Formats: sequence, C-alpha cells, structure tokens
Amino acid sequence: MRARDVMTSPVVTVGPDTPVTRALALLADHGFTALPVTDEDDRLVGIVSEADVVRDRVPRDVRTATRADHGNVPQSTVGAVMSSPAVTTPGNAELGQLVATMIERHHRTVPVVDSGRLVGIVTRSDVVRALSRDDESIAREIRRRLTVYGGPDRWEVDVADGVVTIGDTRDSPEDRHVATLLAESVPGVVRAEAVHRAGDEA
Repeated sequence: MRARDVMTSPVVTVGPDTPVTRALALLADHGFTALPVTDEDDRLVGIVSEADVVRDRVPRDVRTATRADHGNVPQSTVGAVMSSPAVTTPGNAELGQLVATMIERHHRTVPVVDSGRLVGIVTRSDVVRALSRDDESIAREIRRRLTVYGGPDRWEVDVADGVVTIGDTRDSPEDRHVATLLAESVPGVVRAEAVHRAGDEA
C-alpha cells in the first residue's frame, strides 16, 4: 500500500492568519488531532496540533502558579503556534515505512504533498481503518482489479487475515508480478503473493 491509498482527501486546512480559536473549533468539531497550515497557493507551510493550540490557554491555579505563569500571553494566530516545517510524505510513499516513521517520531498525522502542494493527509486512524477491513471485502476489490487486468476467469484470490494468495492460471511471471502489485495497493492487504497453479492453463 501507498500513502495515497489510505489518505484522506480533500483536507480541512487553516492559514497562518487563522485565529487559534477557529483552529480549536475545527479540531473539536471534526475530531482531528492536527490541521495542515497552507498559504494562499495551497502550499504547506506548517502543521498545528492539539498541543500547539492549547498551550498557554488553560490558566494555572492561582495557588500554584508562579510569576512566570502569569506573564504568559496566549498567541492569537495559528502562524504563531504552528510547527514548521512539517514532516510530510509523498503520495507514492510505501505505507509500511510511513507508519514506522509515524510511530518512531510520535506523529499522529502526516500531510501528503506532491509537487509542493497538499493533496491529502494520513492519520493513524486512516491506517487503522484500512487494516480493519474484513477479508471478503478485500478479496472482492482484488478480484475486481484483476478482472480488469487479466479477465474474469484467470485469477483465484484467497485472503486470510489480510494475507493474499493469487492463483494464476497462466505461467507468466511478469503478470504475476503486476497482480501482486495490484493486490498490495488495496487497503487492508498485509502481504500478497501471486503463484502459478500448475495444470490450470486455459
């Protein structure tokens, strides 16, 4: 799978001049953990997270607050609190590597950028949603894609816990390679392999 196979698009964004209060409302209304920040040309300039917008906005108890706490004035715009530059990924990034990066860097959200422009966003929820698909729905989608590629009677598709085995009635390593790539692009597929079913040639 690639980042573009699971990303959410279009993306809810804010600009650097967006009030922090507006960003707070968007995060709350949509259940997001972060929002991409774009300029007037839809180019990504940063990302603003829940932590960014709540920092300095909850007053400390006067009984425990220090003099320094009283001096903190909350920033009013997204541009003043966002993280920049943002960690991004291209749409053709291999999803396994992207997930490893998200876990290693503790990112819940990664914008997808192609040719400098924001085209989508991948969240941990997107990945969980893709991996939670049941085997039969995965098999149906793979059969549909393979029917377009090699005809309706050529392929046998078996899926067990997201692991796909494709039986090819013809002995063509090149076609089996393409079939494997097609299957691995289906959300929910953990691993795919296409094999020749000896004696099944048409």
